[in-house]
Amino acid sequence: MAHALVIGEALVDVVRTADGTVTEHPGGSPANVALGLARLGRHTELATWLGPDARGELVASHLRASGVHLVPGSERAERTPTAMATLAQDGSATYEFDLAWRVPEVALDDTVAVLHTGSIAGTLEPGGSAVAEIAAAAREHATISYDPNARPTIMGSAEVARPVIERLVTLADIVKVSDEDIAWLYPGADDLEIIQQWVRSGPSVVVLTRGGAGSVGVRLTGGIVEVPAPSTTVVDTVGAGDSYMAGLLDGLWSAGMLGAGRRDALRLIDEETLRRAMTHAARIAAIVVSRAGANPPTTAELKEHA
Repeated sequence: MAHALVIGEALVDVVRTADGTVTEHPGGSPANVALGLARLGRHTELATWLGPDARGELVASHLRASGVHLVPGSERAERTPTAMATLAQDGSATYEFDLAWRVPEVALDDTVAVLHTGSIAGTLEPGGSAVAEIAAAAREHATISYDPNARPTIMGSAEVARPVIERLVTLADIVKVSDEDIAWLYPGADDLEIIQQWVRSGPSVVVLTRGGAGSVGVRLTGGIVEVPAPSTTVVDTVGAGDSYMAGLLDGLWSAGMLGAGRRDALRLIDEETLRRAMTHAARIAAIVVSRAGANPPTTAELKEHA
């Protein structure tokens, strides 16, 4: 069965709201992408690094309940990572992390339609170097997707993180990046110019998300695709970008664009196909921001919101 293999951190978000209330929820950018794909009906495996503790069981149970399969060896960390997320009045979040990261052994073959990675997993050693090596090896079998999802408090300076992130961009076929990521990585630069540079470095598609201002996609063959963000009431933005990423992959999967054997088709993707995938992703992200936490919709919920 063709499946998605997601490699990266799963953790517990310890969320402190503007009124001082504290709650704990499963999170982690790659884990959220895996969750989003599984809820959309895609067979999804997650290679991560959890501890054999109560928080690890919270995360694992949450993922398994939505159909995510943990790669064997994913629960060998000393303790489960945490992210302290502080929410502002507008629902935006800032993070502080307690996280160690290693990569369990993964199997690569032609049943892997897409390998996705991103965020802390690509930059934090010792796992970061292994992620790049796996992504390079997986190109023989799968489409590679990447979301930098910058977390400055754990990634260090932009000067240190930038070459690592740019290396992963060159290995990827599909990249999703936020305007906040670009602003941190390239202070003062035009975000559209940066993603156009990125698409010339290796990827077939790079999509820039701008929150309520919508998203912009560029293709290797040229042209810009702009998709507005659906109107919605924002509760918080936790997991919105990850859910967009899952929706983008799901949309391209439905269009027959994923898998190493479809790399040439992806490189020649037409404007309308990319627009449909981005619109699908934007609808999913809009649902996520309308409710608390990283809670992506199922296919049935999407039909209800159609």
